[in-house]
Amino acid sequence: MFENLTDKLQAVFSRLRGRGRLTEQDVNEALREVRLALLEADVNFRVVKEFVQHVREQAVGQEVFESLSGAQTVVRIVHAELTRLLGGADARLNFAPRPPTVIMLCGLQGSGKTTTCGKLAAWMRKQGRHALLVACDTYRPAAIRQLQVLGEQLKVPVYVGNEGTAPPDIAAEAVRHAARNGQDVVIVDTAGRLHIDEAMMSELDMVKQRVSPNEILLVVDAMTGQDSVTFASQFHERLEVSGFVLTKMDGDARGGAALSIRNVTGVPVKFVGMGEKLDSLEAFHPDRMASRILGMGDVMSLIEKAEETFDQKKAVEMERKLRESRFDLNDFLEQMQQVRRMGPLEQVLGMIPGMGNMRNMKVGEHQLARQEAIVRSMTPEERADPSILNGSRKRRIAVGCGQSVQAINQFLNQFETMRQMVRQMMGGQARGKKRRPSLRLPMHH
Repeated sequence: MFENLTDKLQAVFSRLRGRGRLTEQDVNEALREVRLALLEADVNFRVVKEFVQHVREQAVGQEVFESLSGAQTVVRIVHAELTRLLGGADARLNFAPRPPTVIMLCGLQGSGKTTTCGKLAAWMRKQGRHALLVACDTYRPAAIRQLQVLGEQLKVPVYVGNEGTAPPDIAAEAVRHAARNGQDVVIVDTAGRLHIDEAMMSELDMVKQRVSPNEILLVVDAMTGQDSVTFASQFHERLEVSGFVLTKMDGDARGGAALSIRNVTGVPVKFVGMGEKLDSLEAFHPDRMASRILGMGDVMSLIEKAEETFDQKKAVEMERKLRESRFDLNDFLEQMQQVRRMGPLEQVLGMIPGMGNMRNMKVGEHQLARQEAIVRSMTPEERADPSILNGSRKRRIAVGCGQSVQAINQFLNQFETMRQMVRQMMGGQARGKKRRPSLRLPMHH
């Protein structure tokens, strides 16, 4: 998401940087292009008009003209405005002073609501909390089964009411059940509809009255653009939504919903779904998202993902091996798997400043898969000591991984070059101050 918008904004700022000192005309031309880029990304017209006006006022006030760093100042102002547009500060969940905390999830059919319930339960576990999933979508039998399957995958309990019990009663029973059984978060999956109708809204109102939720989260498909903003406004008028969860943020969409929804409704985005896996729900950080949109990376999220994924003991052991030149292909394979657990390579590299505009990441994923196939076709002895790989061994590996001997030689040369470079770097570190183990991505070029 935001790929086209990011490309266009980067092109605008690149032209500004190439002009040295800026004139008022330069800034006005740039803002015209920014305005068009935002409208093409399906951002609400009123929001775009206000955004451009704010940037222009600040750009003039900052005296960017006749200044050598004028372009940097404009980028800084645009970043600050984007952050404001996306909500400014992080919006945290409201937890009950006395558990259980009740979170009610609502949304239209197809928005990813039931899956989001599971993702939220997984996110709660990372926070050291124990969730109870509640099946209140009694109209679609598949929804109950879907929630039960998610619960089995996550090893999270699912509360299902007796046949014929009304959803408001099921929700109330589930809250009492959670209080008795030590579950401190109750996540209520409500029924969705193809469109907003009075029967659905009345039922949601009754559920709300029975359980007094601490949070009412509206699940919104980010790929539906301005339609989702209209629907979110109508929903909020009736239910007083406390936050949004934007799903399918990894999809091929323009991103207008994410940039409009906070400004139009006044309600913050609290989570974003960045993939299909159950661990792909992320807390929403406006400043980090603004950085990603501008192609400036997102180092904080990258560090958090690495800390979640990487085993600290293994990281220390890996650093010792690198320092002592004992890093072999078994270690390389293990580290490759760790990096893959962080998510798609395209997403991971998009968080590194300067790499968000690379468009050959699909090639990078393919290259990783080929390298992994080569290493897996070796024996444990060959991985531990690649120097024993003679011609016949390489031919056997080539057959095993479906690649040429030349490709295997190229990979081994890359691996040895990387090992020598790291050895030199580690030698420099050893002489100086000891550093924290750093994140090293496998070769993808």
